[in-house]
Amino acid sequence: MTAAAPSGIRRPVPPVVAPPEWPTHAGDALAAHLDAAASRPAPAALAAVTHRGRVLAIAAHGEPRRDGAPTGRATVFRIASMSKSFLAATALSLRDDGLLDLHAPAAEFVPEVASARFEGAPVRLTLDALLSNRSGLGEDNAWGDDHLGDSRARLGALVAAGLPLSARPGTEYQYSNIGQSLVGRAIEAVTGRRVENVVRERLLDPLGLADTRPAADDYPAGTDLAAGFRTFDGGATFLPEPYVGSGALACIGSLFSTVDDIATWMQFLGSAFDDPDDGAAAPGVLAASSRREMQTARTLMTIGVGERDLVGAGYGYGLVVEHDRRFGRVVQHAGGLPGFSSHMRWHPATGLGVAVFGNSDAFRAGGVAGPLLADMLGRVNAPAAVVRPWPETVAAARRIDDLLVAGRPLTEAGDLLARNVLTDVPAAVRAQRLAAAHAEVGAVRRGLAPFAHRIVSAADAAALRWSVPCERGALVCDVRLVGLPDPLVQSISIAAADATGRKPQGEQPAITDHHAVDLG
Repeated sequence: MTAAAPSGIRRPVPPVVAPPEWPTHAGDALAAHLDAAASRPAPAALAAVTHRGRVLAIAAHGEPRRDGAPTGRATVFRIASMSKSFLAATALSLRDDGLLDLHAPAAEFVPEVASARFEGAPVRLTLDALLSNRSGLGEDNAWGDDHLGDSRARLGALVAAGLPLSARPGTEYQYSNIGQSLVGRAIEAVTGRRVENVVRERLLDPLGLADTRPAADDYPAGTDLAAGFRTFDGGATFLPEPYVGSGALACIGSLFSTVDDIATWMQFLGSAFDDPDDGAAAPGVLAASSRREMQTARTLMTIGVGERDLVGAGYGYGLVVEHDRRFGRVVQHAGGLPGFSSHMRWHPATGLGVAVFGNSDAFRAGGVAGPLLADMLGRVNAPAAVVRPWPETVAAARRIDDLLVAGRPLTEAGDLLARNVLTDVPAAVRAQRLAAAHAEVGAVRRGLAPFAHRIVSAADAAALRWSVPCERGALVCDVRLVGLPDPLVQSISIAAADATGRKPQGEQPAITDHHAVDLG
């Protein structure tokens, strides 16, 4: 075996340049999903397809103020609850600096939280539970929209009076604006400064997000700022909707932004899965490991029968994490306030993302964004994940392939094998099964392509699947190693392939079928 340890430094991932056809694909997908019918419920709508922080194409409709000026790429929209991702990132930044303990009682930072009750008894709430929407505080969307501008004194008094929990802490997903706003109060407690200023100094300024601000008054005169509107007849008529104020709840839904700033933000977060060290993407802003925490499900969310084919979903820190049956991890968050609807979502494996804004709460930003990203991923045949196998995994698979092609017994690779391999399937049984597979697909062909060209997929770094073409079909081979200081093969499978030549006969489709393998 090679001496490299599986826990060693990850290889840097080179920047991926979008192929020339991707902007065309993006334009076609936008035309299909942000059409006149989709944009009708808002005076103005804007959508962008992005790749690793760069806008590939946009689609713009209407007039952001209904004054004759058209919606453009630089139009500023309110992004509402998309703000929660900025709040969570700020909290993790302070945690990384040793100023916040997400797992300590939240009452250490916000004393009023000590009055929370479940079934009349006091409970222990943590910032971790508040950020991941499993604190037990009930859903409060409609109420929260109307109270975004409440004073800190009023919110503090409300919490101190004793908030009743509608679920036992840590057990259920419930979207709580009050709960997340308490994280903002904790940030203010440990910094002595307004949370909006902390977000700006720790995230917005370092990342160059100059067009992302917490209040309309923060923009200079002449800014192309979308006004809010409401419609109750599907967009036949619109009523002006004043901006909801920015007060104690502002940290969970106050921000305004542009598609270019959100493209940068999505790239900053999504690139964490490719970052070879914890400071490469943006030194001094937020470690890649912390950004991955945000994009890892912590609270189970139920999956409804709807537009996308999901196998799982959960709330991370300020973000929703979906696991798509075909495309794997997709990260997203919606935003909605009276007068505005927004949605951002991205696919970390490819760096593709979409941002959709509208200046009416009747506009279905998420209904556009979800199908739009799925369409774009399908057009480019996106992998569900990019797996980088351990060097030991590749070395073991090559050696087993050599023996198989030469018709020699796998026992000759005994130094690679954990003891269980030869007892789980005795050598005589393994030889009998291999002979039966060859009887079906024929002998191994001469002049095989190099091993690397025959790799099919990998479930993770410890596993590899490859094919061995034969006279009347192919064999599909799988190897899995166990993560020890000197990894060993713990299982080997060799079977006749189905008609695709990529899967054993009878094996059900799996998301790992769509994993791309990077050998570095």
